Amino acid sequence: MEHLDHLEHLDKDLVDELAQVARETVRDELREQGRKRRRAAVLYGASGAVALYAGAALALAVGLAWAILLPAWAAALVTAVILGAVAHALREAGRPKRPHAPHRVIGGTAPGAPPSGLGLPYPPIPAEPPGVPGRPGADPESPHHRG
Repeated sequence: MEHLDHLEHLDKDLVDELAQVARETVRDELREQGRKRRRAAVLYGASGAVALYAGAALALAVGLAWAILLPAWAAALVTAVILGAVAHALREAGRPKRPHAPHRVIGGTAPGAPPSGLGLPYPPIPAEPPGVPGRPGADPESPHHRG
């Protein structure tokens, strides 16, 4: 069995070398993916900045067109109102749709299940408030005095 001891040492070296190669390969791959994603993020950011300036130029053109018919301050005000309306419409279009609350009847009966949608019924309401154990009819909220 002593003749196999040198193989045990070789196996350990081989495993260590394979682990090192795997770590380097994964590190290089992650570095390359990070480089590609950084480049894409920079291009998206630059695209957004250019689009912002394009929108500003368009707003200026709309304001100058209104300035032909109106005084400059009124043209700027009309342009601001138009941009505000567009911004509001875009915000509403991007907002998730929520279901409307069910209609409630004032003085009507409670629904069979709470509005949580879990389907659990409301607990029953007792006809009279509960009493203190040992003293029927006593109010549990009243102060307790020892006599």
